[in-house]
Amino acid sequence: MGPHALIPEESLWALIPLVVYVIVAFKPKVHALTSAFLSCAVGYILTGQTPALTGKLIQKSLGSTLGLIGLIIMCGAGLGAVMTEAHVTHTMVHWIVKYVGVKTEKRAILCVILTTTLVCGLLGTLAGGCAIVAPILIPVVAAAGLKPATVACLFQSSGETGLIWGPFTGPTVALLAITGLSYGRMMLWAALPYGLIWLVVIYFCGKKIQHDPSYDEVYSLTDDEKTVAEVTGKEKRTTVIFLAGFIGLLAYSMISKQGTAYTCFVMLSLALLIAVVSRMSLSQMFKKFSEGMGKMSGTFLLFIFLNMMLEYINMGHGFEALGKWFLQFVGEGSRAMVVILGTLVGSFGINGGAVAQLKVTNDLFIESVKATHVPEEVWAIALICGSRVTTSIYPGSNMLAPMGLARSESIKAMLFGGWCVSMTSILFIILWALVGMPFFFPL
Repeated sequence: MGPHALIPEESLWALIPLVVYVIVAFKPKVHALTSAFLSCAVGYILTGQTPALTGKLIQKSLGSTLGLIGLIIMCGAGLGAVMTEAHVTHTMVHWIVKYVGVKTEKRAILCVILTTTLVCGLLGTLAGGCAIVAPILIPVVAAAGLKPATVACLFQSSGETGLIWGPFTGPTVALLAITGLSYGRMMLWAALPYGLIWLVVIYFCGKKIQHDPSYDEVYSLTDDEKTVAEVTGKEKRTTVIFLAGFIGLLAYSMISKQGTAYTCFVMLSLALLIAVVSRMSLSQMFKKFSEGMGKMSGTFLLFIFLNMMLEYINMGHGFEALGKWFLQFVGEGSRAMVVILGTLVGSFGINGGAVAQLKVTNDLFIESVKATHVPEEVWAIALICGSRVTTSIYPGSNMLAPMGLARSESIKAMLFGGWCVSMTSILFIILWALVGMPFFFPL
């Protein structure tokens, strides 16, 4: 606490910066940095900070877990730019389209799901992944009869799934850092079942939209779009070696139990590998890498602000006070209630980006999670749900970007698909907390 603090050492008043963040974040057309900055300003005043103390806090935040994850996301965007320049992602999309065989509506839906999940999982970005697959996929699936509204809702849910499955995406890295789980264990107990639920549900949603006459959008393709570009031998070779390197680095990470910081090494190593194999100059590679990183600089600054906000809350022991207050109502044995409330609060009560939601939701409930002995495997799936549902039930950039890239204007279809996958996953977690957790993780 600073010399002019307005709140006591341990108090619920310390949560005021978080309340400000949540309220402002849900306002339309407000940039995420605005809500984070205002919450920091409130925390600065409440805890009686000085400019000197704030400078030290910024330095601390740069070396924090959130700061590292912000850097990882920037590096991921840099790698994505290099992959795009070398046509690695384009080649993978062509291969999937070729081997799935897009001849019927069902196969076309599966092709969109598989391709979007893979590319978004590798690139670590929903909008960026959809932007890459859209111009390649749309002419193919349009020929099979898919509607723009169908492709749009498939893009979002499949891309969101890719973000929780990709081993080096921002949300995955953040979740592993928060829970302390290994990638394999996190996938087995949390990400894999959750993602499969989303993909199965969105598959049937896609079929429903296809046969609903109220969705009357159709694709109108130009002659150039109908012409499929061939993949060159160099692009095939680069893609094969990239995938081999990716799998090798992932295997090494799992065997040697590498930490979060290892991801930065992976991103840079893969970018260098692509440059060498595709005969791209180092100058060109670093130019594209830095251009990609620059696009995510706002996200990096957001994470610094968020860490500062959380530090202000911790100065007043706000989360500890909330945990004690919460336990008065649920009791120390109500594990299921903690999981269910964490899921619902994260899903409907917190906004501001997946990584931010993971961190804020975890900090809100961590004292209760520890007191009630909720297994990290179960808590992980609650955190995943809380960080993914928000963008699927409210119109926002994660909904509008895939819709626009799919050339659709049907927000109705997006909300239909989003609410179906979200409500199904929430229902699953409620049942898992009440029935599955006591069976697989008894006290």
